[in-house]
Amino acid sequence: MLTLLIAINSASAYVDEACQDVADAGPPADYDEQGQQDFLLNYFALATTLSPLHAPVPHKAGTGGAGIELAIIPPLSCERRLVLNYTKTEDTNKAPVAPRPRVSFAFPKIGEKIVPYAGLGYIPPVTVFGTRNVVISAEAGFGVSSDKGLQWGGRYHATLMKTVAEIATPFDESAEAVDDLFIGSTFGVDLMGGWRAERFTPYAAIGFTDVSTFFYIGDDGIVGNNAEPFAGITASVGAQFRASEHVQLAAEFYTAPGVIYTGRMRGTWIF
Repeated sequence: MLTLLIAINSASAYVDEACQDVADAGPPADYDEQGQQDFLLNYFALATTLSPLHAPVPHKAGTGGAGIELAIIPPLSCERRLVLNYTKTEDTNKAPVAPRPRVSFAFPKIGEKIVPYAGLGYIPPVTVFGTRNVVISAEAGFGVSSDKGLQWGGRYHATLMKTVAEIATPFDESAEAVDDLFIGSTFGVDLMGGWRAERFTPYAAIGFTDVSTFFYIGDDGIVGNNAEPFAGITASVGAQFRASEHVQLAAEFYTAPGVIYTGRMRGTWIF
C-alpha cells in the first residue's frame, strides 16, 4: 500500500517550505518508510504517558494534592516529519506543550513506613493549537521512607488519549483540510528511588512501558498500521520541592530511549 501511494502521489504531495531542502536531498540510505510511520505513532503516544513527577512518597500520608502538569512536546525535525520517501511532510508540530490537571491522594500508612497512593490526570476535549484532545491517565503505587531520608517504591500507570486534527496533510496543498483520528494508549510499571533532604527530594525512576496506537487518515480513509509499537524501558530523573505547607513543585526529565526525550513540570496544592 505504501509503495502504491508513493507512486501515485509523490508528484503532488505537499512539502513544508521549511523542509524543502531536506526533501530535495532525498532520504538517507537507511530510510525505512514503515519505521518512519511507527516512530511518529509511538512518539505521540509516549508524549502524553503519565510519568511520576513526584518522589516515591508523593506527599504526606493522609493528604491530597491538586494541580497542573506541563508536559513539553519537543518539535520534530524535518527528517522525522518527512514520509512517503521524503515526498510529503506531516503536520506534527502543532502543540508545543500538553497541560494536564492532576489530582492525587496519599492514603494512611500501612504499618510504620509504607504510604500507598493513587492519582488521576485528565485533559478535557478543548481545541488548542488546532487539535482537540482527550487524555485520561491514572496511577497507583506505594512509597517507603526511612528515618534517614531514603525513599523507594513502585507504581503502575496507564493513559488513554485521543486526538482529532489534521495531522497527515493532504497531498494537494489546495485541498480542503480533513481531520484525522489518533488514539494512543500506554501502560507500565516503575521502580523509584529518592532522597529526602528537608523540603527537597531528588528522585529517579526506571520502568517498562507498552504502547498501542490507532491512526485513521481522514483524507484517504486509510488506517495507519504501527508495525513496531514501543514496548521497552522508560526513565525519569527529577526533583520535588515543598515550597510551603500547601505548595509543592516538581520538575523532571523523562525519556523513552530512541523515541522521546523531554521535560515536564508540575505545581500542586496540598490539602
